[in-house]
Amino acid sequence: MGNDADAEDMLQNAFVDVFLKIDSYRGDATIGAWIKRIVINTCINHLKKRKLDTTEWDDRIGDLPAESSFDEQQVALSVDNVKRAMSELPDGYRTVFSLYLIEGYDHKEIAGIMGITEATSKSQYSRAKQKLREILEEYQ
Repeated sequence: MGNDADAEDMLQNAFVDVFLKIDSYRGDATIGAWIKRIVINTCINHLKKRKLDTTEWDDRIGDLPAESSFDEQQVALSVDNVKRAMSELPDGYRTVFSLYLIEGYDHKEIAGIMGITEATSKSQYSRAKQKLREILEEYQ
């Protein structure tokens, strides 16, 4: 969400939704997966309400630059640096990056969740990785 206060608000809103919608739980998935989906959707809906810059979702920009020669072994990364760097990513990049890498969704699922194309999800993920590398290199 970009900051702790927004994350706490969204978690609280999500749990209100969980309690209000508990009767709609059908048992198709584990209760944990069902709650996780509600939390993620609550966060994504909040981000959409912020009216993300549509240029973040533009998948017509062209080919992305090739992976840089960034050597991850040369950079001493700390959890705090990575968290701080992730918080500096634009909302769209951070959302796709988190859903893909941290939450384990594939690009097709992310596209469905966020209402974007699969190609946009892939390009946002690639751009997020590149931007994260640049930010981490700046820290060094």
